[in-house]
Amino acid sequence: MTVKPPADKVSTPERAPVPLWLLAELTYACPLQCPYCSNPLELPKSRNSELTTEQWLDVMQQARKLGAVQLGFSGGEPLVRPDVELLVQEGSKMGFYCNLITSALGLTNERITALKNAGLNHLQISFQGSDQETNARFGGSDSFVHKLAMTKEVIRQGIPLGLNFVLHRHNIHQVADFLALADSLGAEFVELANTQYYAWAMHNREQLLPSRQQLQDAEAATNKFRDTSGSRMKVFFVAPDYYDDRPKKCSNGWGTTFITVTPDGDALPCQSARIIPGLEFPNIRTQTLRDIWLDSTLFQRFRGTAWMQEPCASCPEKLIDLGGCRCQAFMLTGDAASTDPVCSLSPLHHVVTEITDAANAQASSQPSTQSSTPAQPLLFRNTSNSRKLSAKKETSTS
Repeated sequence: MTVKPPADKVSTPERAPVPLWLLAELTYACPLQCPYCSNPLELPKSRNSELTTEQWLDVMQQARKLGAVQLGFSGGEPLVRPDVELLVQEGSKMGFYCNLITSALGLTNERITALKNAGLNHLQISFQGSDQETNARFGGSDSFVHKLAMTKEVIRQGIPLGLNFVLHRHNIHQVADFLALADSLGAEFVELANTQYYAWAMHNREQLLPSRQQLQDAEAATNKFRDTSGSRMKVFFVAPDYYDDRPKKCSNGWGTTFITVTPDGDALPCQSARIIPGLEFPNIRTQTLRDIWLDSTLFQRFRGTAWMQEPCASCPEKLIDLGGCRCQAFMLTGDAASTDPVCSLSPLHHVVTEITDAANAQASSQPSTQSSTPAQPLLFRNTSNSRKLSAKKETSTS
């Protein structure tokens, strides 16, 4: 179905809040092949369409004038671009708090020094497992030793560091090991981020979603660490949406906080917005960021509450979650304007409970909670698999 914004269902430009975060997705190129990647299933065939250094600097300047204060560099793997240090340097000069989100592949001692000298405020390194075997299995690269070395070097050079461990059915039993590893390395904080089911993760959901018991065991291990370790490391445990009875805000509120700019220049209210059909996606090559933020149909479409259907429209909690995630609502119901079915008040909440019931049943049929071979092969994120998915899509629509 398409999503057409009624004239009386959008906010006026005067009501638009100040964007606080600019997420610069510098590239979709990445040496890893994570099966839960949030990048699009249909990856670009080449990097020729990526924004140039000068275009990124212009985007950053425009975002700063709008009021943005946080600047995140991500990908793909942002370090495949040789201009990251320059972008960090100029972002710092503009007054941004600069954060680099990386797999550590592409980091060297020298680049860490250059990033520190450029003014990088924070660096986040992702791990795919708590040991070499698991990390290689789900990242598609034998990078564990390098990640450890770069983590130690970042800390040695005094750049504030956070570690990100993406959890799913086949590594969630490693939570205690993840925490012990992060603490031993000296990380400032660790994020135990359960996979959220978009893009590649959505395609692999049946093989990745943990059971409720696995989730409870992981939360118990996390709480035990907090209570008994004596560590000053901050620990954040992010549960998968599907096991909550209330949804999260869509990017803290669609068109209220975040601007994501994709490698080819589309400006989005969230990373996954392009999956919603019927919307036009403005590009910074042809429009200013100010016009996009204030006037574009895309950013106004789900900003505020005027667009809401029942039961959200009359719900006393509507300002708490703003109806939940629009992309998740579309993926699970076919209607981006419907209540996020994670919510127990949604008339389609059974869609989510059926998914979790299936995950629980599959887990109960396995002999243990330890890492196991998925019942069906995972589709790993790479250009070859992306081309196969694109060809399959073209065949099904022709």
